[in-house]
Amino acid sequence: MPSRLRAAWPLVAVFTAGYLASYLLPTVVGRLSAGLGLTSAEAGVVGSVLLFHSAVAGFVLASRVERYGPRRLSRLGLLLALGGYGSAALTSYVPLVVAGAAVGGLGSGTATAVAAAGIAAQRDPHRASSLGLLAVSATAGALYLTIPRLGGGHVLPFAALAVAAVAVWPATGRLEAAGDSGAVRGPARVVPVPVRSRVPLPRLRSGVVLAGAMFCWSMAQNALWGVSGRIGTTQAGLSEVTVGAVFAVGLGAGLAGVIGAGALGPRLGRAVPIGAGTALIGACIVVSSSARGFLGFAVGEVAWNVFYPVVLSYLIGLAASLDPRGRWAVLVGAASSLGVACGPVTGSVLSVHAGYAGMGLVLCALLLAVAAPMTAVALHTSGRPLVPVVVRRRGAVPAAAVASVAEIPVPVSGPAPDRRSKALAS
Repeated sequence: MPSRLRAAWPLVAVFTAGYLASYLLPTVVGRLSAGLGLTSAEAGVVGSVLLFHSAVAGFVLASRVERYGPRRLSRLGLLLALGGYGSAALTSYVPLVVAGAAVGGLGSGTATAVAAAGIAAQRDPHRASSLGLLAVSATAGALYLTIPRLGGGHVLPFAALAVAAVAVWPATGRLEAAGDSGAVRGPARVVPVPVRSRVPLPRLRSGVVLAGAMFCWSMAQNALWGVSGRIGTTQAGLSEVTVGAVFAVGLGAGLAGVIGAGALGPRLGRAVPIGAGTALIGACIVVSSSARGFLGFAVGEVAWNVFYPVVLSYLIGLAASLDPRGRWAVLVGAASSLGVACGPVTGSVLSVHAGYAGMGLVLCALLLAVAAPMTAVALHTSGRPLVPVVVRRRGAVPAAAVASVAEIPVPVSGPAPDRRSKALAS
């Protein structure tokens, strides 16, 4: 196994456990409605509660992953996910199901925060994020094909999320604990930088713009995802089995998109994939939402599933490049989770008042509007190294600690940093 892959696979595993809940949201909401007798709106609220708590965990932990240590936080997140989702699976009492979903959401958000911070400290954040999306897409696709064959009810999707937390637990042993050595090996012996020092967020304007745009971008995606089943059955006139088959093919196509994004890497930069990809996603939403038969619905949904993870992988890499300590990656991810949580409600409201086709046009316009600032952030930050080139990474915490002060390594017996160090910081 290549050394880079060995270093990244624990983060990929934790990323998969954290992101899986949002990928399974349609089946979670659908089975809550069918199994517990909730209305579609009530089941959607439960799903929003789960994702809202996931976002809260991300906002709270954005600057605390280094302080508490990736290993400790990831294990806490997996324990919360196991306890919350496991409790929700074992009861049919609606308040307990809601409470379990909330606790599980906190666990998913904690795991995602750890993974995002670690991915930001990788030598190639885009490749690491592509591996994470590939893993979670494959896992979700397998579950979408398996869960319908094992019976109905809300037990199975929540149980799957709990089992995923257990399966990922061994990977946390490969993450660094709080207080691990902060020294970075390089050409010269360097002074360790305390990881608990408070360093302001770099590139504040770019980070705020990207977080706000990601909220709208994710909300538009999940607005379509939340009502896609109803579009297929009511407007396109397809059976539930056919709609499920289209979704399975779409997730498979998404795997191909992630593999292609990983192979393409930074060759086109970030601005072109983000800007052009978002415009293509908007066109796919229009096609899917206006479909009146199988062909239009299948083409729109499958094409959307191809482009969505590609653009998302570049957005994760862009957020990681804003701060090597991973704080912007966590904050942007939390903003994305908030958008995902608001998506089903947005899609339902728009489809009621404007129809499915009108909803698609509104979402397309929103995506075109946010494509411009996201592309501008990508152009503004292009070409800037994530950390000084003299730093040799040997783990998330040491590399992030050195990068956070943006100074060259200082020899122990050498003089203090001169004006060139200050120039690097600017």
